[in-house]
Amino acid sequence: MPTERRVIIPPGLEKVYDTFHYAPGIVVGDTLYISGQVGRDKDLNVVEGAEAQFVQAFENVRLVLDAADATFDDVVELETWFAESMDGLKTFMAVKDRYFINSYPTWTGFAVKGFSMPGLLVEIKCTAVLGA
Repeated sequence: MPTERRVIIPPGLEKVYDTFHYAPGIVVGDTLYISGQVGRDKDLNVVEGAEAQFVQAFENVRLVLDAADATFDDVVELETWFAESMDGLKTFMAVKDRYFINSYPTWTGFAVKGFSMPGLLVEIKCTAVLGA
């Protein structure tokens, strides 16, 4: 019997699904896989400023978590990609610590050459176990 998949498209991320043809999140069993979220607003405009963009990326993660009835406490794995270098890591960590308060996930970070849209500084991908 095939495993059931539930696509998560929270309010505010519909354009991602409609424009780029990928799901912001998918639940399989008790695991939520969250696609890489970036610092774009609901109209797909890149947010200006490093800290503001980091906050927007985490808020986009929160949208997916909320739509799946999960929280940051349910996140068990965090992957982050930073554009060009990790110069903004100190600021990123300060923002990250606003979201991960009670439970810390595993975390892997990378510096990459660039992203699909000019101006993006970070992409955040998470895996959560529902009810963890």
